Amino acid sequence: MKKTMTLMMLILVSIYTNGQQANKNSIDVAIGYGLSLPYDDIDITATGFYLQGEYAYKLTTWMDVRPYVGLILTEYNEDDDFPFTSTPTLSTNAVLIGGKTQITAPIPWVAPYIEIGIGASFGSFETVTPYTNIDESGVFMHIPLTLGLKLGPKHNFNFAFAYYFHPDLEQFSGATAIGVSFPLN
Repeated sequence: MKKTMTLMMLILVSIYTNGQQANKNSIDVAIGYGLSLPYDDIDITATGFYLQGEYAYKLTTWMDVRPYVGLILTEYNEDDDFPFTSTPTLSTNAVLIGGKTQITAPIPWVAPYIEIGIGASFGSFETVTPYTNIDESGVFMHIPLTLGLKLGPKHNFNFAFAYYFHPDLEQFSGATAIGVSFPLN
């Protein structure tokens, strides 16, 4: 009898969980200050430009799926003093494409969120340090990770720290970005 009651309760709860569905799909655009850093513990940073567009498909009020396309262009400023005998080089010139999931705390006006996924980077990457010597062009896997805040009464604006980890290239790229969301209704 207990098993039957438990099963009935689970069925009823699962029927009513669809009440959280949110059909507020949108296009999100972000622009920001791009950067690249090597995995090595070396104090060098390549800086540049970052741009990204996403299609946000809402699953619930707190979770959505986001295919994205982005661009990151960074280059190391060789005028900086460096204590080693060889000058390091660090650059990223790539188009980013992939998909990620966003989980958002349902808080009015300021809602923190986290995104994680998988993608591919098309472009050229250079990581030359005293410990690493990589100069590659082509298609490489990356793992996106973003921490951010959705702002405003309808969460139409955001501020984020977006990172793209490139394990095969011994570097990660990222940005401090601001964005705007355009609802599709």
